[in-house]
Amino acid sequence: MGRITLDQVTKSFGAVEVIPPLDLTIDDGEFVVFVGPSGCGKSTLLRLIAGLEDVSSGQIRIDREDATDLPPAKRKLAMVFQSYALYPHMSVRKNIAFPLKMAGMSPAERDKRVDYAAGVLNLTDYLDRKPGQLSGGQRQRVAIGRAIVREPAAFLFDEPLSNLDAALRVNMRLEISELHNTLETTMVYVTHDQVEAMTMADKIVVLNAGRIEQVGSPLELYHTPRNRFVAGFIGSPKMNLIDGPEAAKHDAQAIGIRPEHIVSSSESGLWQGRVGVSEHLGSDTFFHVHDTGLAETLTVRASGEMPLRHGDTIYLTPEADKLHRFDEAGLRIA
Repeated sequence: MGRITLDQVTKSFGAVEVIPPLDLTIDDGEFVVFVGPSGCGKSTLLRLIAGLEDVSSGQIRIDREDATDLPPAKRKLAMVFQSYALYPHMSVRKNIAFPLKMAGMSPAERDKRVDYAAGVLNLTDYLDRKPGQLSGGQRQRVAIGRAIVREPAAFLFDEPLSNLDAALRVNMRLEISELHNTLETTMVYVTHDQVEAMTMADKIVVLNAGRIEQVGSPLELYHTPRNRFVAGFIGSPKMNLIDGPEAAKHDAQAIGIRPEHIVSSSESGLWQGRVGVSEHLGSDTFFHVHDTGLAETLTVRASGEMPLRHGDTIYLTPEADKLHRFDEAGLRIA
């Protein structure tokens, strides 16, 4: 079982409180992603769960057992870091088996667990190689294998894909998601990349300045963000947020509309603007539109290729039923 509960957990460094009182429940078997901008407290929160940082107050429970004061080794958790932390002089087999050897496990049982992990991660053919002979993605799989053999109650991932190039990041996202489906073990994953959060998570925890802004499924956060911060953070490209007279027409301080919910035309529309930068991605084109009279530059997603160039006039019409309204405090208006 891998249920993790945080009850009024806080963390301060001296007089600076980086995690105000926080409550969170991670259910057994869930893939939960902590996401937010740099400095929002997501890695600190993960380290509190792991026991690598002491809580200032509050309680952490793992499988209903009070783990607040337990050392990391006794929390039944396995952590995967972005740096891999492999021993360069050891083979892949010895790297994966290292925590089991330190725990005094018999060689036969160590080999059994290593062989299983290597099979799950497609590392069987690399067990006799050294880390320096592996690609970045393979080294990351070795680090994950070292976590798997411990058979933890939950896996903790601290930005594990940050050191990989774009193509490897996509592949490893898929591999970690498949691993979760195979093991059915609780996973808590930290990233600043909201695309990773949207594509991998059962549940996303959006953090800002140490506070939880919203918890929910990826689609819940995408369709019904509870405030402007979440609306502007979740989604790629991010939601367009519009203040001023246009928002007042909708009895709101601000309105939001996602790029894919704006109909673009070269002939007519509610708003008229000028094409700035265009990003052609093959199946889609993103236009960054200026001079609409709304003050803000709007990002618009168009399917396929529209024959518009820099400086051309473009007409935009937001889908009325896809508008998001926010009040003066930035909270969503139902």
